[in-house]
Amino acid sequence: MSISVDAIIVGAGAAGLAAAAELGRAGLAVTVLEARDRIGGRIFTRSDPSSGAAIELGAEFIHGLPPDVWQPLQARNVKITETQGESWCHQNGRLSPCDFFSKVEKILQRMDAAAPDESFCSFLNRCCPDSNASAKERALAYVVGFNAADPDLIGVHWLVNSMRAEERIEGDRAFRARHGYRDLIEIFLQQLTTAGVSVRTGAVVDSIAWSSSHAELTVSGVSGSSKLEARRVVITLPLAVLQTATGETGAVDFSPALPFKKLEALAKLEMGKVLRISLRFRRRFWEEIPLPDGGTLNLSGMRFLFSQDEWFPTWWTMAPDSAPILTGWAPFRCAERLSGKSTSFVAEQALQALSRLLKIRTDSLAELLEAEYFHDWQTDPFSRGAYSYGKVGADGAHETLASPVENTLFFAGEATDTSGHNGTVHGAIASGVRAAREILAADRKRA
Repeated sequence: MSISVDAIIVGAGAAGLAAAAELGRAGLAVTVLEARDRIGGRIFTRSDPSSGAAIELGAEFIHGLPPDVWQPLQARNVKITETQGESWCHQNGRLSPCDFFSKVEKILQRMDAAAPDESFCSFLNRCCPDSNASAKERALAYVVGFNAADPDLIGVHWLVNSMRAEERIEGDRAFRARHGYRDLIEIFLQQLTTAGVSVRTGAVVDSIAWSSSHAELTVSGVSGSSKLEARRVVITLPLAVLQTATGETGAVDFSPALPFKKLEALAKLEMGKVLRISLRFRRRFWEEIPLPDGGTLNLSGMRFLFSQDEWFPTWWTMAPDSAPILTGWAPFRCAERLSGKSTSFVAEQALQALSRLLKIRTDSLAELLEAEYFHDWQTDPFSRGAYSYGKVGADGAHETLASPVENTLFFAGEATDTSGHNGTVHGAIASGVRAAREILAADRKRA
């Protein structure tokens, strides 16, 4: 069966939903195709039945004050809360309050986008002779952890551009919506319903045959294979899926193939690796941790816990919410060790990490544990990783990846953001709006 529409959106993540809403409001006939059985993409919110807290399996924090996220939430009077609390560091076998970011910032500010590009490891090895080893370790941990990146691949130019973009929106501040990012997804869904946009889940795009102002998509699902036609296609697939070889699950076969310059741009970008697990305990046991001398350690005000743990080096609480939940963050090599393993294995490693950091027996933590929430984004064929970053020499790659092809294929998604907000929900939304407006501009020119 062939269905002809004005535009087809491939992917119902933040970028795809934003593009569909923009085009639908403009009166275009739009269909959204999503391979998963849900919308949201790398936004995946669950609700903890015991505490009522929003558990994010993907994107969690609203970084700074991006209007792309704040405006729709505020228009619906969604309560937004800034995260609060103390940072603690585990170093030399001890826990203590720490100002983790101040030392890191001093090192990162020495990066220069005007100098020849280099990897962060290369930069760190040659810079900062006056910085001690501890400060350099924290800087390395921050870049790896925050960007889910390989420090031998991530480029200084990309990092500087990203940092400048963050500064413009106060990106060092972090917020949560009342029901997590589900609030934003529901707003988009309402907008699509109002605009008459069709959304099909469980629809895997296998191939796109395209020519100027026409595309035919082969789509498979539970009911078999079908063909859909459209004048324009917005492709919002995650970077790693675009990089996947034809024939692999989730990969799209383009005919003709994407232009060489587009493939070159793809090769200059990398998908970060992260696994995270949220653990809900019977109570907030970290408010009273026994010490060997008979005293207790009170971490009731803790927001972040940083360490050099080889499995879960970063943890955070739900602060200022008092839910008895801790989230462990395993980037890069940590994620590689955990990816493909069972939820029970990941949960066990998380408990062992907490045991090492807090000096509490693993079996005692296991007795307090009531639920674990986990999703392996690396083995998920429709994401194949966490979020993107630029490698050494990536200057201009995002712009090239974002550029339309023959006014037929348009590209969105956080990896195509050209303003320095790669890897963020607001960057994805902005890219979807940008792609939609490119289509509308092309239509006006055609008219």
